[in-house]
Amino acid sequence: MIALNLNLKKTLKIIKLNESSISLFLGILVLITVASLAVKFIKNSTGKIPEELLTETNSIEATQKTHRVEKDENLWNIAVKYYGDGFKWVDIATENKLANASIIEEGQELVIPNLDDETADKTNTIDSSTYEVQKGDNLWDIAVRAYGDGYKWLEIAKANNLIHPNLIHSGNILVLPR
Repeated sequence: MIALNLNLKKTLKIIKLNESSISLFLGILVLITVASLAVKFIKNSTGKIPEELLTETNSIEATQKTHRVEKDENLWNIAVKYYGDGFKWVDIATENKLANASIIEEGQELVIPNLDDETADKTNTIDSSTYEVQKGDNLWDIAVRAYGDGYKWLEIAKANNLIHPNLIHSGNILVLPR
């Protein structure tokens, strides 16, 4: 028992003397683990479309638009061009059954899906200096339609003295500074 106690004391003394080296080693091990998990997550999450969206029936109709991919284009740019909203790249990728949306090639032909009427209404520009708020509107979307820049929602909020800019109601008339 005394020998075991003496051996334990020696081991603890060695650990205490090398504590900084052990901490450094464990820190590096944690850092490598976190970095590898982050790389794996990023690698698996960029440009991937969920499998269930790829298996849905394709709604291609003869009346739909097609787009030929040009050099240095990506789905975000194409979605902005057709919908005024880069986040609609998912709709284009799903319609074309692109398993990896980050890989499109110059000259590739893409079908541009017709989205519902609500989306089409939101892409209509606003040219007047006033706007009547419609159901489902928000200042960001109104600013995009009025100025082509969602960040200008602040100007709309200031011009209308809105205390709670995230709370607007159908039928409100907003002044759009020009």
